[in-house]
Amino acid sequence: MKESVNVWEEDILLPTYGIGRPEKNPMFLEKRVYQGSSGVVYPYPVIEKIEDTCEEKSYHAVWLENEYIKVMILPELGGRIQMAFDKVKQRHFIYYNHVIKPALVGLTGPWISGGIEFNWPQHHRPSTFLPVDYSIERCKDGSVVVWVSERERMFGQKGTAGFTLRPGRAVLEIQGKVSNPTPLPQTFLWWANPAVAVNDCYQSVFPSDVNAVFDHGKRDVSRYPIATGTYYKMDYSAGVDISRYKNIPVPTSYMAIRSNYNFVGGYENDTQAGVLHVANHHISPGKKQWTWGNGDFGQAWDRNLTDADGPYIELMTGVYTDNQPDFSWLQPYEEKTFTQYFMPYRELGVVKNASSELLMNLETEGEECRLKLFATSAQQGLRIVVRQAGVIRFEEIGSLSPEQIFDRLIPINDLHEAEVIIYDTNGRKKLSWKAEPETIKAVPEAAKPALAPEEIKTNEELYLTGLHLEQYRHATYCPTDYYREALRRDNGDARCNNAMGLWLIRKGEFAQAEPYLRNAIARLTEKNPNPYDGEAFYNLGLALKFQGKDDEAYDSFYKSCWNAAWQDAGYYSLAQISVSRSNWEEALEEIEKSLLHNWHNLRGRHLKAIILRHLEQKEEALAWIEDSLKTDAFNFGCLFEKYLITRNETVLIQLRNLMKRGAPDYEALVLDYTSAGRFEEALAVAELAIAQPVGEQTLLHYYKSWCLIRLGKTAEAQIAIATAEKEPADYCFPNALEAIEALQCVVDFAGKAPKALYYLGNLWYDKRRYPTAIAAWERSSREDETFPTVWRNLSLAYFNKMNRPDEAVALLEKAFRLDHTDARVLMELDQLYKRLNRPHIERLCFLEQHIDIVMTRDDLYLEYVTLLNQTGQYREAIRRIDQRKFHPWEGGEGKVPAQYQLARLELAKELINRKKYDDALALIDECYIYPTHLGEGKLPGAQENDFNYYKAYILQQQGRPEEAHSLFVKACSGNSQPAAAMYYNDQKPDKIFYQGLAYRKLGEEEKARSRFNQLITYGEEHLFDRFKMDYFAVSLPDLLIWEDDMDKKNRIHCNYLMALGHLGLGNRTKAEHFFDIAASMDNNHQGVQIHRKLMNTILS
Repeated sequence: MKESVNVWEEDILLPTYGIGRPEKNPMFLEKRVYQGSSGVVYPYPVIEKIEDTCEEKSYHAVWLENEYIKVMILPELGGRIQMAFDKVKQRHFIYYNHVIKPALVGLTGPWISGGIEFNWPQHHRPSTFLPVDYSIERCKDGSVVVWVSERERMFGQKGTAGFTLRPGRAVLEIQGKVSNPTPLPQTFLWWANPAVAVNDCYQSVFPSDVNAVFDHGKRDVSRYPIATGTYYKMDYSAGVDISRYKNIPVPTSYMAIRSNYNFVGGYENDTQAGVLHVANHHISPGKKQWTWGNGDFGQAWDRNLTDADGPYIELMTGVYTDNQPDFSWLQPYEEKTFTQYFMPYRELGVVKNASSELLMNLETEGEECRLKLFATSAQQGLRIVVRQAGVIRFEEIGSLSPEQIFDRLIPINDLHEAEVIIYDTNGRKKLSWKAEPETIKAVPEAAKPALAPEEIKTNEELYLTGLHLEQYRHATYCPTDYYREALRRDNGDARCNNAMGLWLIRKGEFAQAEPYLRNAIARLTEKNPNPYDGEAFYNLGLALKFQGKDDEAYDSFYKSCWNAAWQDAGYYSLAQISVSRSNWEEALEEIEKSLLHNWHNLRGRHLKAIILRHLEQKEEALAWIEDSLKTDAFNFGCLFEKYLITRNETVLIQLRNLMKRGAPDYEALVLDYTSAGRFEEALAVAELAIAQPVGEQTLLHYYKSWCLIRLGKTAEAQIAIATAEKEPADYCFPNALEAIEALQCVVDFAGKAPKALYYLGNLWYDKRRYPTAIAAWERSSREDETFPTVWRNLSLAYFNKMNRPDEAVALLEKAFRLDHTDARVLMELDQLYKRLNRPHIERLCFLEQHIDIVMTRDDLYLEYVTLLNQTGQYREAIRRIDQRKFHPWEGGEGKVPAQYQLARLELAKELINRKKYDDALALIDECYIYPTHLGEGKLPGAQENDFNYYKAYILQQQGRPEEAHSLFVKACSGNSQPAAAMYYNDQKPDKIFYQGLAYRKLGEEEKARSRFNQLITYGEEHLFDRFKMDYFAVSLPDLLIWEDDMDKKNRIHCNYLMALGHLGLGNRTKAEHFFDIAASMDNNHQGVQIHRKLMNTILS
């Protein structure tokens, strides 16, 4: 008899490495690239510090267990599955990390490995290290669902996952829901991210029809499973099986081309156990493997993320996405649902096909074939048939269960034209597999970057390109460049006028959006008044409603409802306006029509509850609320309506207990009410939140003030505003469009409200309305000169947007004087000094005056070490590096080892000049090895031409010619074509200079001169290039805020290469000339510093 599923909650202790405090300064990282799309984090704070001490920490865990599987969920850490245990095999079928050891991998900083992480609306999820709401549902069939949910703050979308165990089933079922409770279309992706423990015997299991895999953004492609080309700069031309973990030495992602199978997984060939994911491939096409690489680099990241649990890979599974980035649309108030299944299995090997109920494999074994089947629940009377070329070669009626593997030898000697079919007792086909025909399959082409707007031929292509950039949240290309180019060619283009209007609505520029939308409507109605699509009417309604023009908005929304596609959102918007006017009967009719088209509109359900309460239909309202809560237990609006109807304090307690995320949940609920003009209820929600500790409450105080103003309670509003202005400013980062009206209303009412102006400036800057943001901050600074962050924000705006560097420096210096404990501002100030070419010794002295603060940040500390190197204090730089444990950002590796190696190599050169060869040799030998405190490892094929050259030089001086010759040969290796070095794994072009020097030592002067001439040629040919950001950039994670002149950086780079080339050729005057030019533009270029010294040292 099947047992019911057990569920319980308990506090557990887990060894945990600490993290730093969230950054209190707003972070406007507008051009940061993260996982192939925008790395913007606002309104989330960033955490930039990882602690090195481990302590036991209590977590509230939710457990699920049936006969076969035991699962632990941690709502405090993004609602992740922390542990999934196979009770039959007595193993963790998902990588179980016994320690919480964060590293700087997530969008906002901390990220942990292991378990199953759920990434939406982008990867990695902004809230992966934050608490989520959760609830437990016990079902009549004995199954249990643990629901985790959140309404993310960046775009206002809602994501929910229901972790389900059913009696008698060895499957973890995940019911996913993603919804868009906003009036604007939004984009999302969903990647479940299970980790699995790996070793040299581990193999990824992709379906047999996957013959090729893509990189991020489909920018590159490889054959699969046998790679035969270059992928991630690794030469696989010999034919390498990249399904095997042991064969991938470098950090690598690959994502399957479209497959007709529903599964993906991995298998431990040594323990004969694996894990499989199953989902409908029509909506879940994403099948991905990620590894840090089976080498020194990957092992360093293993150490960063665990103490003793070893390496892992990620077998990611994408729903409504097949790549990263690959976003899908959610229309206003839309919900998408799906189901994913994760299951442990054993003994089958690399499965050929699978469902959530059955897994099968058929493989040759000598002169026969072996058929193995695995069932995730007890199944009786299955008819198992094996055919070859249409002839039945095996047939058996059998029963399966999770405890036993079905294992039979089949009398066929190969898989050619083999077919396996499994029927249930009713003759229904439960699972089948047919051998793929032996044909050569085409490998798809890699994606191509978008053309510049002026290069695109048609307006349709301009529109689609702009829409693609919006959809994929491109970090550096701007959609409006494409829309505006189309409108330049045809100012009536309906698509691009509508797109521009919608873009401006997103930016809070409602009045500016209106003429674009009216232009779109004019074109659409040129021939008849009833266009095919009503979106422009709906968007115009939004622009008007946000301006307070409800009468015009009402007309426009109604016209949008002439089209079925917009009746859901259109009628909902009409109902909002009717509610704000207390036209309850009209509102009920409108919301009923809306819900007819979208039964799961959670805000629509909330609005109907409001309407029924005001119509005094109490019983109907309560019945509707109960039905709505069955659909979504996290419909906080319905739950609050239940309290307003019943005044039952138990309901209020239930609401508080559900809202685990605190202030963000309350803020969203306040705005749900105000968007329908219900300021009384909104006020009640704000006061409920303020009355209890729910996190950062500052914005809630302003929402309370706004509600009081709108309700005409002016005396109370004045008191509320005074309170709000005194609340801590830390982490108050408003970004909702509705917050514009709230804060502006407070500012207009109060006359003087410097903090409200500061918050409004933050919001405007995030929306990229720079002049408006600057005006708000400037007014704030005049009203309160003592608040440091407003000066800091003005500094970045003056430098980045107004080209006023001197004022920017003065403003940031003032910010730091007002709060000289702010390590982030100290870092930004030093970076600004660096950008403006302040002398190294001046910057070094400045940092040494604040050395205690410098010690708190890796980036500041590394800059301090860099300055030690730049001022020739190599021994001190070595001492400082060696006494610290560093924590790099993923994608930002290479910076710490660069200073580690530079200090040793430069000190070694000094020792060489003093003929202290043994000491110099010891230092150079240290350059080849990355000690663990650097926080990162060395990539295979690391370019070590300079180390090899100088080591060979020493050996030559020591009378060891054979060893020297061998190293000179090694110093000649590597790519000889110069290029810009943007990423940590790019070859630095000065390595080519050492190739040339090495060839000269080997007596191959022609090759040496060739290398030097290539450096000169590259510099001359590219000196006047206009920089263009890599369209497919995957990770540029730096959290620097100062914009750079990339054309200038290119000129510096080209002058540097020409200097190296002339130095190698012995043209010292020319070398000095180009070094001078590069140094005058950037006195921080360490390559320039290092190599101009060579003219007076051993090269002389």
